[in-house]
Amino acid sequence: MPEWTFDKFGHGGDYNPDQWRHIPGIFEEDLRLMKKSHCNLMSVGIFSWAALEPEEGKYDFEWLQKVLDGLYENGVSVFLATPSGARPAWMSRSYPEVLRVEANRVRNLHGDRHNHCYTSPTYRKFVNKLNTALAERFGKHPAVVGWHISNEYGGECHCELCQNAFREFLKNKYGTLENLNHAWWTGFWAKTYTDWGQLESPAPHGEHAVHGLALDWKRFVTHQTVDFMAAEIEPLRAITPDLPVTANFMGTYPGLDYFRFQDVLDVSSYDSYPRWGAGDATDEEIAHDAGFKYDVTRGILRKPWILMESTPSQVNWQNICRPKKPGMHLLSSMQAVAHGADSVQYFQWRKSRGSSEKLHGAVVDHVGNENTRVFRDVTEVGEWLEKIQPVLHADVPAETAVIFDWNNRWALEEAQGPRKDKKYEEQVKEHYAAIRRLGADVDVIDMEQDFSPYKLIVAPMLYMIKPGVGEKIEKFVENGGTFVTTHYTGYVDENDLCFLGGFPGPIRKVMGIWAEEIDALYPGQKNGIRMNDGREYECGFMCELIHSEGAEVKAVYTDDFYAGRPVLTKNSFGKGEAWYVASRADQAFLDDFYKEITASAGVSLPGEQTAGVLMSRRVKDGKTFLFVQNFSGCAKEAAIPAGVDLITGEEVGGKTEMKVNEVKIIELK
Repeated sequence: MPEWTFDKFGHGGDYNPDQWRHIPGIFEEDLRLMKKSHCNLMSVGIFSWAALEPEEGKYDFEWLQKVLDGLYENGVSVFLATPSGARPAWMSRSYPEVLRVEANRVRNLHGDRHNHCYTSPTYRKFVNKLNTALAERFGKHPAVVGWHISNEYGGECHCELCQNAFREFLKNKYGTLENLNHAWWTGFWAKTYTDWGQLESPAPHGEHAVHGLALDWKRFVTHQTVDFMAAEIEPLRAITPDLPVTANFMGTYPGLDYFRFQDVLDVSSYDSYPRWGAGDATDEEIAHDAGFKYDVTRGILRKPWILMESTPSQVNWQNICRPKKPGMHLLSSMQAVAHGADSVQYFQWRKSRGSSEKLHGAVVDHVGNENTRVFRDVTEVGEWLEKIQPVLHADVPAETAVIFDWNNRWALEEAQGPRKDKKYEEQVKEHYAAIRRLGADVDVIDMEQDFSPYKLIVAPMLYMIKPGVGEKIEKFVENGGTFVTTHYTGYVDENDLCFLGGFPGPIRKVMGIWAEEIDALYPGQKNGIRMNDGREYECGFMCELIHSEGAEVKAVYTDDFYAGRPVLTKNSFGKGEAWYVASRADQAFLDDFYKEITASAGVSLPGEQTAGVLMSRRVKDGKTFLFVQNFSGCAKEAAIPAGVDLITGEEVGGKTEMKVNEVKIIELK
């Protein structure tokens, strides 16, 4: 599969010249402004199907030819998009079967994005024909350096085509109805299926209480989306085998398991829209959330990725849409690069004049020139990307992995008890942020990926443990790794069936504990953690009652009927250690805990840390590049290791004053 080998940091964004064809001079002005803002990479054609095929079978490629020629002549490269994210109205009218059917079994009208059935042979035929024509006409164009496949895949269809495909998916997985009924435990409430034709997707007015069905439907939606994407790519690979393909993902979007796209992607990409300046969170907290999603994106293929969309100013779809304050655009853009991005791109290049995104941020405002704060901010990012060229394609040297698994997430969402909202993603991020506050680089992976590159693996609330994963965890610890997990771990298998013989199921031996029951606390209710050395912390949300079965008790609960019972244990196993945190602990506990754990696990850190100043590293050819980023909201003095500032060329090191929203990129000595 081809690699992303673009020889510079990409800088640009979504470009929609087809919307402006009727206004003379716009294209020429765009080219001038792209040069001025140091933009070199545009995504073209993402929602251009109606412009490319205004009537069935009649293609209009001349406008696109002019655009690609003009961009290339002005030093701008192109991600050429497949426009399957939104079909033209003539198709919906003539072929209504391409439109989706919702869970209520009602077919949608024409409109919106991704309102199409991934299973539909008709839709696949039209996509294949257009993609083939695009590849034949433009695949060898010198401006084109990669394919942008569709746009933000999402949603599901419940039409009869999809129902039949779902049944085939289940037949291939289970083989017999006997196996399916056992896996889904359908004897409960007389749910037993006696014919494949009885199986349907979950529905609000039908079956929605069989957790195995709900879980397999979510897996099927991912499977069918991956299959559709592979079908989209097939003619592109055949005609342009050397061009890499990507698809822009949405971080931790709940509807698709992004790790299942590994085999069809050449490079992963992400659309990032953090809520900088939000009143309900600090910019440091928002930065940890953004960094987590960057590390999810990098973790899909575990290599550098592409920031396909961001806003240079503000969005138009959040409840409150604040513009970025001075310095935040550069800081936030460099944060993405720090976490492995090889580009900074925007939605969009020029603000739309009408429709729903006319007030969404863009490089070029409605005023139409370079005399805006936003344009100057974008230009500054372009200048920085040119100065940090040595960082391009560098890896992130993560010795720690945090497990965030979509199947586990789905199973937790379906589980009824001990509380409705388990806050899985939120709790994973709490552990992640505690590790990142130490300056440690982190990969975010799922439970099926290779554990061997890491010294420390953290798997909060690993409720589901798939076959073989327990053995992987045992081997990882036995060989010297440090493994950390928490309450509500090891309850169910891949079919959402509870493990018999005691929780945490297949990792009971390596953890050295048995979890007997769990207490769910109401809002405002708390318990406490008392360490063996007398330190105390708060905990709550869920408090699991565990017994040591060989594990060393490091802390106990302070309150309630289980006061004095273990809440933190350590089990030495082989050459490594397995830690169990039986409750949702406060930030102070997590910060102290991971400071000790990373040290004992031998995780390398960049040095002394300052609150609100985040550090990240990238490495290439024996060189280490340190990103120092001040998200604290105030000036801070930070201890910086000795090196050379890539922007100024000056030697730096020691105690250094960091201004509000300042970032430094240093090649370490």
